[in-house]
Order: sequence, then C-alpha cells, then structure tokens
Amino acid sequence: MEQDLISIVVPVYRAENYIEETLDCVRAQTYTNWELLLIEDCGPDRSRQLIEEYIRRTGDRRIRLLTHPTNLGAARARNLGVNEAKGRYLAYLDADDLWVPEKLERELAFMKEQKAAFVFTGYEFADENGIGTGKIVHVPTTINYKEALKNTTIFTSTVMFDMEQLSKEELQMPQIKSEDTALWWRILRGGTVACGLDENLVKYRRAGKSLSSNKIEALRRIWNLYRKAEGMSVPNSAWHFCFWAVRAVKRRI
Repeated sequence: MEQDLISIVVPVYRAENYIEETLDCVRAQTYTNWELLLIEDCGPDRSRQLIEEYIRRTGDRRIRLLTHPTNLGAARARNLGVNEAKGRYLAYLDADDLWVPEKLERELAFMKEQKAAFVFTGYEFADENGIGTGKIVHVPTTINYKEALKNTTIFTSTVMFDMEQLSKEELQMPQIKSEDTALWWRILRGGTVACGLDENLVKYRRAGKSLSSNKIEALRRIWNLYRKAEGMSVPNSAWHFCFWAVRAVKRRI
C-alpha cells in the first residue's frame, strides 16, 4: 500500500457522452499522486474504446482500464476497483460527474488534519453539459449513524476513505439498490464518524436524473434500505423516511 497514493474508482457504463470530460478533470487535479481505476462494465456503447484511445493519446500510466466478461452492476464494479487499489486512500467518482482541480488536494489535507477514516465534501448540481446550476449542497461538520439515517447528504463522488483505518473488506458495497448509501450506513453503524468538508469541490451532473420515474425509484430504494438493510420496523422506517424526504427536497430547490 503506497502511503500518499489516492486510488480513484470509477464504474463505467453507458458513459460515452461524458467519460472523456471526467478523465480530463482527474488529470487536471493539483494533487498528482493518484491512480485511476476505470471498471468498464460491459456497456453497449463506445465507452471502452474511448477510454483505450484516451490512454493511448495521453500516455498517462496512472490510468488503468479494468474489464470483466459479464455485467457486474455498480456495486460489484466498485468492489472490483477497491480490490485492485494500491493506494492508502480511496476516492469514488461517477463516470458523469466532475471534480474541481483542487478536490483531491483539499480533501486529503482535510482528512489528515482531522485524522479521519471517512470524509466527504459539499457539491453543486450541474446540468447535462456539466455547467453548475448554482444550487450548492452544504454539508455538516460531522455526521454519525443516527444522523445519516435522516440525512443522505453524503454524495458518492465526494467521498474519500483511509484504507489504513477501514479495510478493503469493510469497504465492499452490498448487493442492494442504493449500495453507496447502504455502505455509508454500515460503516457509520460500526462507530465511525464521517467528517464533512463544506466546500463545493464536485459537480453532480443530473442529465436524465430528474425524471419523475427516477424520483419514485429513489423513494423506493431509500424505503427498502430502512426496511431490509437496516431491519427497521415500519413505524421507525416511516419516521426516518419523513426526515430524509424533507431534506432531499431542500437540497434540490
């Protein structure tokens, strides 16, 4: 495990419209000691070819393309990346999201300052073209398990872990919808407290993610997390769900 190396895990599926811009934002980071693990998940588009061409064109040996003969899904694709990671630190990035150039530098410095195992940052919603909408999500200084159940403000592309404090086994995402949130809750349930850096360092692209059907699906996923992943009763699930829903709406208006 290389001490100051940050391993960045990116599952890639149907990402041909965005992947090159996402790769550019990683290569533009002011912190340069990173490896980028791209897990191409048997998508039907040209994502794999575009990544291969990008690696040839740039000659950047920090970028590694991982493939699998069958479709894994986001959770198992991320887990494959985690298992292949060589760095002490782990960061997630979705294939259509963007980081500001100082993201890794600022977040790693914050993590070391806090001696934290789990950190996350603020972010801004962006349109299909990656242009910020001005709607910025601010994050709390810390968040524990009970607080996280009512506030799913931790966004995947903002997260960083210290793999000397949390093992690769502990960072395996479960095979369940909203696997990222399920992982945060599981880690926090074990007593870890996540530290929030309230700086806008990420752009969350919402291309095609604002449809009513997707919103209904998000509601179902969170409800299932309460009932199945956390084993809560119906009344307890409903109590937490109401808090979650109010905060989710506030983040988007």
